[in-house]
Amino acid sequence: MQKEYSTENIRNIGIMAHIDAGKTTTTERILYYTGKSHKIGEVDNGEATMDWMDQEQDRGITITSAATTVFWKEKQINIIDTPGHVDFTAEVERSLRVLDGAVGVFCAVSWVEPQSETVWRQANTYHVPRIAFINKMDRMGADFYGAVEDIREKLSENPVPLFIPVGSESSFSGVIDLIKMQMVTFDPETEGYKYSYSDIPADMLELANQWREKLIDSVSAFSDEITDLYFSGEDIPADMIIKTLHKCVLDRTLLPVFCGSSLKNIGVQCLLDGIVDLLPCPDEIPPATGISVKKEESVSIPNDPKGPPLALVFKLQFDREAGPLAFARVYSGVFRTRTAVLNISRKKRERINRILRMHANRTEETEELKCGDIGVFVGFKEARTGDTIGSEGSQILLEKIVFPVPVISIAIEPDSTSEQDKLKKTLEILSMEDPTFTWKENEETGQTVISGMGELHLDVLLTRIQKDFKVNCRAGKPQVTYRESVTSSAEHTQNFSKILAGKENAASVTLRISRLEEHGPCIYENHVSAKVMPQQFFDAIQRGVENSFHSGIKFGYECTDLKVELLDVQYNELTATEYAYEACTAMCFDQAAQAAGPVMMEPIMAVTLVVPNQNVGDTISSLTARGGLVQSMESKPNADHIYALAPLAKLFGYSTALRSSTQGRGTFSMEFSHYANV
Repeated sequence: MQKEYSTENIRNIGIMAHIDAGKTTTTERILYYTGKSHKIGEVDNGEATMDWMDQEQDRGITITSAATTVFWKEKQINIIDTPGHVDFTAEVERSLRVLDGAVGVFCAVSWVEPQSETVWRQANTYHVPRIAFINKMDRMGADFYGAVEDIREKLSENPVPLFIPVGSESSFSGVIDLIKMQMVTFDPETEGYKYSYSDIPADMLELANQWREKLIDSVSAFSDEITDLYFSGEDIPADMIIKTLHKCVLDRTLLPVFCGSSLKNIGVQCLLDGIVDLLPCPDEIPPATGISVKKEESVSIPNDPKGPPLALVFKLQFDREAGPLAFARVYSGVFRTRTAVLNISRKKRERINRILRMHANRTEETEELKCGDIGVFVGFKEARTGDTIGSEGSQILLEKIVFPVPVISIAIEPDSTSEQDKLKKTLEILSMEDPTFTWKENEETGQTVISGMGELHLDVLLTRIQKDFKVNCRAGKPQVTYRESVTSSAEHTQNFSKILAGKENAASVTLRISRLEEHGPCIYENHVSAKVMPQQFFDAIQRGVENSFHSGIKFGYECTDLKVELLDVQYNELTATEYAYEACTAMCFDQAAQAAGPVMMEPIMAVTLVVPNQNVGDTISSLTARGGLVQSMESKPNADHIYALAPLAKLFGYSTALRSSTQGRGTFSMEFSHYANV
């Protein structure tokens, strides 16, 4: 019966990289060579299949993670093409959470770029096995060997080239397979669809032998069989090398490196072979872990089709006709259409009306989705990103996805009062789709304020509100999302007593507030024995503290870098109510925080600038004038990289100023680092 269903033919992979490294172009080639699309879509002319949103085609960048399913050598590959721009880091984060493997795409000219490092760190967090593809070998200034060394230094990886390029820049014509020791050429007449193997050219043989030697040396460290064959001078079978490399990818001890030019249709089929040969199937990765709702203990979730159904919603996308589309990864069991399931995270029953396989924005219906697979559930009303879907009989909560906090806000208002409700519904849909997008109505001013990860992020969202949802609205200038904290520590005891409906509501709470030594979200700790009073009153105190975190201290901004400790409570069962403890805690928090020296904090951004060598001095001066502090610099053949910290408030419009001072050759990217005192 074991043969009935196996996940060994499934690969759940993501393609990740810095902006403009060629992720979407590479994915387009994969769709073409696997027969999913009949012609190659280009990012440059706005025809990429995976960049299906109007804005993605207009801007030439990836904004949402598109999902698609292709088949190569009888293996099913579920691909998620993630964005490269730092403003859309949530899309990368939630994709990596459900992937079994990833392809890191690097530019042969720019090597390892800042966002490549960021997504690599995110992938390390989730222990995702990876292979690397060095793209754009046809570009002027391409240096394959420099890129390999840069991966070694910057990402602390152990890169092992399995292919080396034949020529570079305009003379780049093919690749040499170091496992088969043959040259691979791709037929330009069929846009690289047909490819052939031939003998290595005489002038490349010595270099190929050198790199083959390095490959064997690297894999022999992880295989006694290969070591024995190597020392006895015998041929080492290709499948033995691939098997060892596969194990090393799972253990993340070696990073196999491929090369090519997606735009020139060279090397993508070799990468497809690498995906099916080297990246893991769902059975080969460690089982997911979750928390049993009934027993409140950690449990392991085996990848078993006969197990209880369990899936994680990692993305929501709103469709005008079908409603919310819930993208989910199934970890256990089978989900079938027209069945009821439980949203374990929200304790709500949902119904699966249809199950879809996505091909970018086109769909294909299927009757069931089994463990190890990725698909889309249609019919959910309450689901949100990070929710666990399962059955009432086996309630296990999968680990939630943690998203970074929004740091930039703008006020938005409809052109007329009749558009107000339409705007609210649109904002609800957008915040449901994107966890890093938040909105709230300022009670004092009546303004609607939207917050996101950066200027581009908000610009994209505004364009969607106006064009996709047809809401006529105006937006103010970007504003910084400030936070509040304290400078010292303080204790306070608060007594509370109020008579409501003839009954006394009383409570007494002692809190200590202090500043966290390291930057991070606020922490609440209870140092009072659980025997002192019933749990519901402790829960009320915690609610009071958490609500106070959100409402701020002095200026109404959310708190950060705070630690609140519950030191003592007074309890009288005749007068104790949840309302009293919650209200008492809020008052106590306020008094203690005022005594601890409240301070306003602003977001500090980690800034990366890539500028021509001759513009370095001017760029550093302009950055310092905006309050920037240069942390380090790095010289590369084409440009200098400057790494700095700078307050977000002074960076608005900086990318435009940088482009004009460097004749359009300088680039600028930033991501949130921490909050610091204003």
